Amino acid sequence: QVQLVESGGGLVQAGGSLRLSCAASGFVFSINAMGWYRQAPGKQRELVASSTSGSSTNYADSVKGRFTISRDNAKNTVYLQMNSLKPEDTAVYYCNADIRLMGGSYYNYWGRGTQVTVSS
Repeated sequence: QVQLVESGGGLVQAGGSLRLSCAASGFVFSINAMGWYRQAPGKQRELVASSTSGSSTNYADSVKGRFTISRDNAKNTVYLQMNSLKPEDTAVYYCNADIRLMGGSYYNYWGRGTQVTVSS
């Protein structure tokens, strides 16, 4: 079995920073794309940032210049550094990854999510 476990969410004032982490555990052979999505109440889940195994990154326009995605491939971990947070960044943040199991195919996995709340 493979699990994605997020950590680092919480409550922060506008203008503050948080760093999210997501670690993949289990029978992981390799990981291709890893990314972060978020879902605010009453809204659809949206891509925040993604990173390929080749370190190419992609960001939602709303977070460009404020958020940075990074990876530690040796630890099967992806991070999201969030600076200059705004109340509209409030959402549940989910980790997502394309993971190849031992000797198998790639599958897409989701974490359970971590709440980020930005107060004004």
